[in-house]
Amino acid sequence: MARVFLDINIFIDAIHRAPEKQILETLEGNVIYVSPLSIHIYYYTFKIKISNKKTAFQKESFHLVDFSENILDKALEGPTGDLEDNIQLHSAVEADCNIFLTSDTTLLNLKFFGKVQILPTINNKF
Repeated sequence: MARVFLDINIFIDAIHRAPEKQILETLEGNVIYVSPLSIHIYYYTFKIKISNKKTAFQKESFHLVDFSENILDKALEGPTGDLEDNIQLHSAVEADCNIFLTSDTTLLNLKFFGKVQILPTINNKF
């Protein structure tokens, strides 16, 4: 069982773009983490109003990494020039994740961030 962090693009695929069940079934047996920032971006991007029962239910499929001042301070230092990407990477480290899933080519080129392996998919299943 891996500890898997979903970057915002994979998170949105899992709950909005692709059939949610398909991606979540692929990740079954792993512990899945996201940043509260991802939920904020999702609501903002898709203009989702409070209270939304579907998204509240979807939230239960994931573990949230606390967005702390420590994560923000580290994110402001790097490793990339994109604050949101840095927050996601440092959140994965904070949650002691093994895998960071993303479709962002800049992040994929890093291959690792600390001990966290950066991959486009897990076991090439989705």
